Amino acid sequence: MPRLYTKSEKPLMKATRTPRVKICCIGSVDEAALAVECGASALGLVSSMPSGPGVIDNELIAEIAATVPPPIGTFLLTSRRSIDVIIEQQHFCRTNTIQICDRLTEGTHRDLKDALPGISVVQVIHVTGPESVEEAARVAPHVDAILLDSGNQKLAVKELGGTGRTHDWTLSRAIRERIGIPLFLAGGLTPENAGQAIEEVGPFGLDVCSGVRSDGKLDATKLKRFFAAVRNGAAP
Repeated sequence: MPRLYTKSEKPLMKATRTPRVKICCIGSVDEAALAVECGASALGLVSSMPSGPGVIDNELIAEIAATVPPPIGTFLLTSRRSIDVIIEQQHFCRTNTIQICDRLTEGTHRDLKDALPGISVVQVIHVTGPESVEEAARVAPHVDAILLDSGNQKLAVKELGGTGRTHDWTLSRAIRERIGIPLFLAGGLTPENAGQAIEEVGPFGLDVCSGVRSDGKLDATKLKRFFAAVRNGAAP
């Protein structure tokens, strides 16, 4: 199972100039292969959500995850809030990482990690205001990474990702400076703003979905532009 960080990285979490890239909303084995070929360190596989793009069924998630080489992170995006249900879902999908897109209501992150040894647990924090900094700081000691997104859990139909919107990156930077674990940045990233994101936030990883797609399909040209932007953003 690929590590999200090395032992030397975990207590520091300084600004990262060369972030990993996670391509989310992978919809097929071919899309997974294309993302990996272009340089993705992780793939996002979206299970049932109340809203947003890229949802595929658990059978397809399992099929895609089985084809991905071990160094690559396979993230199961789940809206489930009970650890018993999440554990059952992971046992079926067999990804090496769980991305919890909502807040847990039954069980704890520690319960989940104890039940799934070797599986990384990533908690999404939807950045809505200064309170999100405190939420991330509370959760960080109990998970392997934090992923910041631009959803809204208070809406009648929850947004748990895939909004295509950026959020306040000054808050994202404040979170990165508070926690001692890897931070992924998501929400409205494109080839045009990837360099700015690296400069302003310094995240461990960038998570992109709609910014590298055309008509809902992964676009090889946009993918290559995104990775070029990341390389250029990393240049001194």
